[in-house]
Amino acid sequence: MYNLQFDRAHQDFDTWERLHPDDPLGPVSQAAGYLFAEFARLGVLESQLFTNDKKFEGRGKLSPDPKVRQEFDGAVDRSDQLADLALEQHPEDGNALFAKVLVLGLRSDYAALIDKQDFAALRYMKQGRILAQELLKEKPDDYDALLALGVENYLTGIKPAPERWMLSLGGIDPNKEQGIRELEQTAAHGDLLKPFAKLLLAVAALRDKKHAEGCDLLQQLAAEYPGNSLYRDGAPECREAAGH
Repeated sequence: MYNLQFDRAHQDFDTWERLHPDDPLGPVSQAAGYLFAEFARLGVLESQLFTNDKKFEGRGKLSPDPKVRQEFDGAVDRSDQLADLALEQHPEDGNALFAKVLVLGLRSDYAALIDKQDFAALRYMKQGRILAQELLKEKPDDYDALLALGVENYLTGIKPAPERWMLSLGGIDPNKEQGIRELEQTAAHGDLLKPFAKLLLAVAALRDKKHAEGCDLLQQLAAEYPGNSLYRDGAPECREAAGH
């Protein structure tokens, strides 16, 4: 999926679901495939959108494919149901908790980047962080789950001071530096979400005008996933540095 080969990814997920029909990671992986394919189609993955605050804030509401939306909603709902069934039998089931963290992260991404519903996205993000903290108490080395904390801390930490104050009243403690440290741990030690953490760190570096650091991370991703042109061409700063 990091190579933007979504059809092949869905084939792999189909196989996994047939072999593991009770595993909530199957349908939530399908949901990720639907969402990121829609991001690619709608052009919302370009890093320029995330390094330019005015461009991000001025983004218009997009027109998602209703069929893809139905498939996405069905997949996340199915994953939630399977996870809840697993947690009823084993309340400390780390796999089920992780699936629910992923579901909330995907719902947050859809709300923020397609529906432009930032408050709904923050609500999902907060719920995901609470579950991730619960999971990390049982599995402190679950670096993929740590990404949920890193994303919330970083994204809320870069908001203006009055917004950070309002978020703190809502139970969110914005901390940009802590978010960066958590993303770095996922990028260094994570499994499924390691490339995603690297991408977020690249965007963070480019936002802070650390062009060499951000471009180096994108080059690493481009070498690992050559089918993804966004890693190679997504940042104007990196194209300029390379002489393109």
